[in-house]
This record gives sequence, structure tokens and C-alpha cells, in this order.
Amino acid sequence: MEEKGRTEQWSSKLGFILSSAGAAIGLGAIWKFPYVTGMSGGGAFFLLFIVFTLVIGLPMLLSEFIIGRGTGKEAISAYKKLAPDSLWVWIGRLGVLGCFLLLSFYSVVGGWVLVYSGLAIPGQVIGDGTNYGELFGTVTGSVWITLLGLLLFTVINVIVIASGIQNGIERANKYMMPLLFVFFIILVVRSLTLDGAMEGVKFFLAPDFSKITGESILYALGQSFFSLAVGFSCMVTYSSYLKKDVSLRSSAGSVVGMNIFVSLLAGLAIFPVVFAFGLAPDEGPGLLFMVLPEVFGQMPFGELFLALFLLLFLFATLTSSFSLYEIIVAALTANGKRTRKTVAWLTGLIVFVAAIPSAMSSSLLESFMINGKSIFDSTDYLVSNILLPLGNLLIAVFIIHRMDRELVKQEFNLSTNDSPGLFRVWLVLMTVVVPLTIVAVFINNL
Repeated sequence: MEEKGRTEQWSSKLGFILSSAGAAIGLGAIWKFPYVTGMSGGGAFFLLFIVFTLVIGLPMLLSEFIIGRGTGKEAISAYKKLAPDSLWVWIGRLGVLGCFLLLSFYSVVGGWVLVYSGLAIPGQVIGDGTNYGELFGTVTGSVWITLLGLLLFTVINVIVIASGIQNGIERANKYMMPLLFVFFIILVVRSLTLDGAMEGVKFFLAPDFSKITGESILYALGQSFFSLAVGFSCMVTYSSYLKKDVSLRSSAGSVVGMNIFVSLLAGLAIFPVVFAFGLAPDEGPGLLFMVLPEVFGQMPFGELFLALFLLLFLFATLTSSFSLYEIIVAALTANGKRTRKTVAWLTGLIVFVAAIPSAMSSSLLESFMINGKSIFDSTDYLVSNILLPLGNLLIAVFIIHRMDRELVKQEFNLSTNDSPGLFRVWLVLMTVVVPLTIVAVFINNL
């Protein structure tokens, strides 16, 4: 197998796992999962999400790892190398386009988190008689506030990405991810001790399948892809920096396990508070921003804890956006004609401009609707429920029917015990279960 000609690599397996988990554990698990669960029936949706994550998300994550490390190339170049002079390269191009679209609304939420962090540090969020719904409306409804948050979030991303893999992405993740877990657990403990919290736990963990619709099944599938960052070949790019002595199977299992655990924590942190304070679980994208202040407002030193948690929430948001920027920057610097720093700043500028319509969805463009959805919600729907499943379907077909089977098997078993049984299970899932499930959910919703 050809050796990589790339100088940048992860310094350790832990750095790769934390960075991959960081790509997965961000807005998908902490911001989007609770409100999508609240809008889609609670416990039954969570169960569907777990099933999709294990049966479809995990095999897909492993597939992207195999393609990335097997070629040592970023997304577009990886498909060029494996299938030269073919249309398969469009999988990588779809990934780059998808990351641009995803960043165009993701960065807006990142800006909201930055603004809330800035307000929380001097203690301007929590207060007697504060209407947190109105506060969220004020932040999202102001053109200048949302654009400032978007600009700052974009600049932070660009600075880290321009610094490279080890000195930028990996170093940031090694500090951000462990701290996030610690404060998340503190939040869960406090939420579960509120009066009426058990109603929220019941809503989240007790499945009511009567609430499941075709759209909620599509949302569960899209959420499993969104939260694992698979479908746009982000993990192809990340794993291309990985050394050969690291087991892809155990790495994928670690990332999926951490993702499900954080989704569980997110539900246990949010829904007990929702029910304890009589809030509606289907509030939508603003759910987290209206619930968090309620929780910390009941805690001793609540302003301090809210400020710390929002900073850590910001870390998780950034670790995910790093992976989206990286696939774009890696693709645009692959020919060696452009420097990483130049491309990083150019990418940031394009993303900022592309995100302006979503940023104004609650202000100047509030009345502009696409099939009843705002620009922000429409972009989210397009990315999460159409482009991500499409990208996963194409990758599944590619790795089974186009990629060399011996290379796939070699990467699957490299640096771990040879397991023909596990490989056969993965083959069946990728050949039959994954593509048929994606197609069936698509057809059902059409």
C-alpha cells in the first residue's frame, strides 16, 4: 500500500479520537438533539436515534475512516485516487459543498453561543423576572448582534484551522472535550434534582411509538448522520492524518459511544428542566438557550456556572466546526499551490457571506419563507435530511462496489485482531441494511 506523502498527522490515537468525537459532539448532540427529540415524540425518537446510530451511523463512520486512512488523502483526492477518471469524485465535492451549506447555518448558532457567553460572563443573562424567551428573541432578532457573533465565531475557526492539525485542531480538542464532559455531568445532576424532573425523564426515556411519523423517522436518521459528522467525508479527511498503528474499529466505537452518551446527557439535562418549569418540549432551535438559564438560575453561583458552561458549549460547537472547515481547506490546498493560512481566511470570508441570510432569518428576512420554513430552517432541513443521507448512500455504494475489497479488509483489521465475523457483519450492513434503510426512509417521505 502506498505510503502517505503528507507531513501533517495526529500526534496520538487519543488526539484523533478526541478530535473525531469533537467533530461529532457539538451542536448535533448538545443543541440540535434535544430540540429535535422534543419535536419528534421524546423517548421513541431517542430509541430510533440509538438504533440508527449503531446500525447505520457506526458502519458509515468506519467506512469513512477506511477510505481516509486507506488513501492518506483528503476527501476529493481520496475518491480520485481510488476511482480515477470517474464520477465518484463528486462524493468528495458534494461533501465540500455540504460543509459550506452546513456552516452557513451552524456558524449562526455558534455566534448565538458566543453572544450568550459574552452576556453571561458579567452576569447579564440570569436575573429576577427575566423572560428568557424574550432575551433569545432579542439576540436572534438583532441584525448587528447576530452578525457580530457570526463574525467572531468565523474568525476563531479560521485562526485554529490556519494553525494546522497538531498545533490547531488537536491541541484545542485535548482541552475542550474533557472539560465539556465534567460540566455536562454537573448540569445533569442539578436538573434531575428539580421538582417535577421525573416527568421530563419519562418523556425522554419512555418510548411512545404513537408519536412516531414518517418525518420523525427521517429526522432520526438525519440526526444520527448529523451528530456523527458522516456523509460529507469530514471523517475521510480527519482519518487521512491517522497513523497506521491505530485501530479504526476501536476508534469508531469510541466516537459512537461518546456521542450516544453525550446525547443521553443532553436529554437528561434539558427535558427535566423543560417539564419542571412548564416549558414546551417542542420549542425548536431556541430550546437550549431558554432552558439553560432556568437551570443555572436555581443553582448557587448560577451565573458563574452558566458562564463556564456556555464557554464549554462554545468549545463543543467549535470542535465540530473545525472538522467542517478542515474538509474545505484540505481540499483547496491539496495541489500544494495555496497555503493553508490563505485558504483558511478565504474560506472563512465565503462562509461568513453565505451565512448572512440564515443569520437574518429572525430579523430582516423573517417573512421570507421556503415551503413554510425560514432560510435557517430550510438550509438545516436540506443539509440534515437530504444531502447527508444522499452522501451516506453514495459512500456506502462506493466502498462496497468500487473500492478494492482487499484494501478495505486490510484497513478494517489493521492494528487489531483479525475478525472475519465482524468484517462480514460490517459488509452485510453496508451492502444491504444501510442503503436500503436510507432509500426506504426517502421513499416514505416522498
